[in-house]
Amino acid sequence: MEEVQVWAPSVCSCLDWSSGLQGPLELLSPLRKTLVGDPFREGLLGLTEGSFRLCLRYLTSSFLWLSLFQFTNVPFFIFGPLMMFLMHPYAQRRSCYIYIVWVLFTVIGLFSMYFHMTLSFLGQLLDEIAILWFLGSAYGIWMPRCYFPSFLGGNRSQFICLVFITTAVSTLLSFLRPTVNAYALNSIGLHILYIVCQEYRKTSNKELRHLIEVCVVLWAGALTSWISDRLHCSFWQRIHFFYLHSIWHLLISITFPYGMVTMALVDANYEMPGETLKVRYWPRDSWPVGLPYVEIRGDDKNC
Repeated sequence: MEEVQVWAPSVCSCLDWSSGLQGPLELLSPLRKTLVGDPFREGLLGLTEGSFRLCLRYLTSSFLWLSLFQFTNVPFFIFGPLMMFLMHPYAQRRSCYIYIVWVLFTVIGLFSMYFHMTLSFLGQLLDEIAILWFLGSAYGIWMPRCYFPSFLGGNRSQFICLVFITTAVSTLLSFLRPTVNAYALNSIGLHILYIVCQEYRKTSNKELRHLIEVCVVLWAGALTSWISDRLHCSFWQRIHFFYLHSIWHLLISITFPYGMVTMALVDANYEMPGETLKVRYWPRDSWPVGLPYVEIRGDDKNC
């Protein structure tokens, strides 16, 4: 049984090609050139990148493996349109650009599905770029003005332009040096985490504190799954447990909606002082697990 290493910008999958997936993959994507001679492997200017290991192994058959990873992308296609519908009243009052965030959330699922069908560098790059634009869009819309750079003077339009330009430049540079995208993602993610921690200390709102706690727990679980899958591949292979990457997919698809609703509540304290936002859960508030969204209730509260 020969094990072949497939290169990607931030992942390197150990795959058993004797299970017969090579034929179906050729039919699914003519762009699969990841084993040898991938034109994207060295970037457009021939700049090589290091690779990391990720346990993406077949389970009992190629189609079972493929079905598993595609199934864990399904929440992106469900939650994206559903959140657009649930948060429609809020978006009408706050900003119609919020719809773009949830469209990009769905695009993440699409590109993730493409990547796992092809295991190509291009698929991985598109997947990461979609996440970057999703986070960048949410960052521009919901970032509280008090955290803006001082030279912007609290002007949100200028801040959104700055975020857009930075994200566009990072996207272009990622084709030349793929690690640029990772730095951009980490920078936005860490700054959002910093803001959430700051707001957690400030607020006495029980709903907001609960959302932040759940969001951090989900994010920590997702990150632990991803890191463990990457660093301890051989251990998980020895005990025949190949599902950590699927767990990462499921947890992160739930973490993002919780995170966006958390940022919406934080943003409302600054941008919508005359409104009261109530956190609701789909399908029912009484259920122990649900998809969070916000409902606006009129209030006479002042700043």
